[in-house]
Amino acid sequence: QVQLVESGGGLVQAGGSLRLSCAASASGRTFSRYVMAWFRQAPGKERDFVAAISWSAASTSYADSVKGRFTISRDNAKNTVYLQMNSLKPEETAVYYCAASGAVEISTRPPQYGYWGQGTQVTVSS
Repeated sequence: QVQLVESGGGLVQAGGSLRLSCAASASGRTFSRYVMAWFRQAPGKERDFVAAISWSAASTSYADSVKGRFTISRDNAKNTVYLQMNSLKPEETAVYYCAASGAVEISTRPPQYGYWGQGTQVTVSS
């Protein structure tokens, strides 16, 4: 079991930056054995993949739309995963969710992630 709590969302102007955090509490399996990811969902739209990171942080994956602007990282000693978001755009306004998967490999598909946080709102004003 993993419980995830996101923080760091808020209101930012276009071109600005935010850093999201996701604190995990895991039982039965250490945090370092979960693939972690960020997804986002805008009103009336599907939940979209943003970024993911492997157990050891050796591998990462990004949606094409955020490559070069967003960075996912993790601190296994702190049971925390981060998403640094730079050059934010108004169309990236959404609820951002942290997710955990017990699989070995990174996935971009929501069904592969068995654990989800409650989400944090990111609003980018134009």
